[in-house]
Amino acid sequence: MNTHTLAHRGDLAWSDDAEIEDPTLAEKIRAGALGGLAGAIVIWIYEAVVWVGAQHLMPLAGIPRNATGLVFGKAVQESLGAGAYVIGTGIHFVFAIAWGVAFALAWPALRRRGIEATLAALVYAVIAWIVMHVAIALAGDNHPNYLDPVVIIGGFMSHVFFTVPLALIVKHRLAARR
Repeated sequence: MNTHTLAHRGDLAWSDDAEIEDPTLAEKIRAGALGGLAGAIVIWIYEAVVWVGAQHLMPLAGIPRNATGLVFGKAVQESLGAGAYVIGTGIHFVFAIAWGVAFALAWPALRRRGIEATLAALVYAVIAWIVMHVAIALAGDNHPNYLDPVVIIGGFMSHVFFTVPLALIVKHRLAARR
């Protein structure tokens, strides 16, 4: 058998004589930012369909200002008026981009270990939800009951809708190169 036969493992094609070049830091940041932006949009679509449409938890206009209330509390959210929409949107997208860049920085190591992007995204969704909501709980007491199973499951589901498109975009943008 030819020693140069290619084997396929996920998005990684390799042979014993081919070296895989890691993406540059700039490529990782761009891929992560793009994946984070896409995930931020998809999670808002999920929230519009599920939280607003199916569960009637808030009005559609409440989605952009939700982050303001979670971070600063409902009293601050109400006192800011229309500014809560701008601040909440900013918080949402800045954190989504940061989570996207963090995933993109980790992705080459995960890819080398043969971990599929969607599986990584599912684990990342749980990690992201836990880290973000522990931080929110530590920052103040104006938050949902994070020990309520409905809140936990709903949070994990929404974050799956955030991390899966994020991971797939990062995977595509940082595909292995020789």
